[in-house]
Amino acid sequence: MTLRFGTDGIRGVANRELTPELVTALGRAAVRVLGRDRPLVVGRDTRRSGPMLEAALVAGACAEGANVVLAGVVPTPAVAHLARTRDAPAAVVSASHNTYVDNGVKLFAAGGRKIPLDLERQVERELVQLATVTPDPGPSGTGVGVASELKGGVEEYATHLVSTIEGRRLDGIHVVVDCANGAAFRAAPRVLRELGARVDVLHAAPDGTNINSGCGSTHPAELQRTVVDLGAHVGLAFDGDADRVIAVDEHGALVDGDQIMLIAALDLKERNQLRGDAVVATVMSNLGLRRALAREGIELVEVPVGDRHVSDELERRSLSLGGEQSGHVIFADVATTGDGILTGVMLLDVLHGTGQPLSRLAGVMERFPQVLRNVEVVDRGRLDGDGKFWAVARDAQGELGDDGRILVRPSGTEPLVRVMVEAPTEQQAEAIAERLAMAVTDACGAVTEIDAADR
Repeated sequence: MTLRFGTDGIRGVANRELTPELVTALGRAAVRVLGRDRPLVVGRDTRRSGPMLEAALVAGACAEGANVVLAGVVPTPAVAHLARTRDAPAAVVSASHNTYVDNGVKLFAAGGRKIPLDLERQVERELVQLATVTPDPGPSGTGVGVASELKGGVEEYATHLVSTIEGRRLDGIHVVVDCANGAAFRAAPRVLRELGARVDVLHAAPDGTNINSGCGSTHPAELQRTVVDLGAHVGLAFDGDADRVIAVDEHGALVDGDQIMLIAALDLKERNQLRGDAVVATVMSNLGLRRALAREGIELVEVPVGDRHVSDELERRSLSLGGEQSGHVIFADVATTGDGILTGVMLLDVLHGTGQPLSRLAGVMERFPQVLRNVEVVDRGRLDGDGKFWAVARDAQGELGDDGRILVRPSGTEPLVRVMVEAPTEQQAEAIAERLAMAVTDACGAVTEIDAADR
């Protein structure tokens, strides 16, 4: 049992790292921690390995005496919504934006929020116990759990999304959606059409292997071309499980999660619905977002990378909006997790209500060039105590002053140190990032061909 929870559940190569045996044990462990008072809601995306791993997860849950409700192929936020309305725990078999060979499992506590870190650690301990000790026999007879199909899950979720803009419509908006051959392929076009938008659809024919393949939020080039070719107002690109979205303006330019959050924040503030006049974002959000929010008197609350941190801070401070640059945006008044389709609806609602093109709305934020480096090292733990490296980092920040920033953070799971630099120009950001990457290598040790082969 070598897999552990990352920032968004457990992931690995399906049937090699993420085996049916492991997922069966995970189903048992999840029920032991989350309980069996309410049926476990289970959904999945369109990957070839999805039915296999779903069956394994269900077997484990039923072996621990839990009943299971199968939602089928639905977006991750649809499963969270079903868990909220039923006050039930839930699980999603998905690897989000990864390629089809990977898969994963995300767990939600009763009520639809991702399980907190302490419960993750409990699940991990139960997994180790199941792997190393012969488990006690589970219940028998009528104590064994049963699985049943949930009919109408997509329809229930779609009805919820339509209701979120309180009777307003999207008539006259022409949108192109890229469903990434993933879980959004039915729900996204349905919701937008019900709201009156004219919808053209790309990549909505999943075959088990084409999820995220040259399409979706990680590969939006075709969507950019299509929006321009069709003269559409906007494009929306989802990832494989539809918990995030990237937009495209009428000129084919990308509009990322930071820009979408700014547009939403300004709209909510104008309607007196931005609680606390604050937005939660991660340390990776662009400096341009910080400056644009500050101009409008809106506080940016910064948290570590990971949507759980965003969600936790929204709940702790009772705020209404937060998210990540990747397009994982949480509208906390109507959802418990990031929802790409909901975010798209909210964005189109602003376009329709203001009559402004997306390029103008997004142009309120000046994006600073941002350069990222993933530096592979021998020992990332050496970085904290290396005075020479931090002297280089201080000099770099001094060079940027208030017109840029640097962020250096060791990976929690890989032999990497991540370096991010924002600067007024791409050239300056590239130069400083390269300087810092070399200093990281000096501090933590360069990876040789032998080291790489050992891994």
